[in-house]
Amino acid sequence: MVLTGCGAEEANQASQEETTFQEIVVQIQTPEQLTVGEKVVLSAKVSQGEEAVDDADKVEFEVWESGLRDEGEMIEGTLTKDGVYEANHTFDHDGVYYMFAHTTARGLHTMPKQKLTVGSPDLSKVLPDESDDTMHNGH
Repeated sequence: MVLTGCGAEEANQASQEETTFQEIVVQIQTPEQLTVGEKVVLSAKVSQGEEAVDDADKVEFEVWESGLRDEGEMIEGTLTKDGVYEANHTFDHDGVYYMFAHTTARGLHTMPKQKLTVGSPDLSKVLPDESDDTMHNGH
């Protein structure tokens, strides 16, 4: 009887740990259509379950023009309120861009990606984006 009780208690504790683990969710809030030459707010809301994450270790926005990831830049995000991290950026010419919201919080890392269309790019001249969804050397 004693061994059965211990085994059941351990199984119960393990299932409680599994249900309390929740992934970090990052919702990019930056519009997909942007204007050339205007200050843009790069924005991401970080949450875990129903809770806003105000204690992320790091939120960085990696932005690059399609086909030119090696020329991209990392922009540090700052907490504004209720799990929302923001950074300002200005796009100086029409183009198709991509953005990762690199987020490290509570021992987890996630990096959702979003396509950004700035101005009215000539889509026939847009370079294909062959970057993968991993951290890039040099950043």
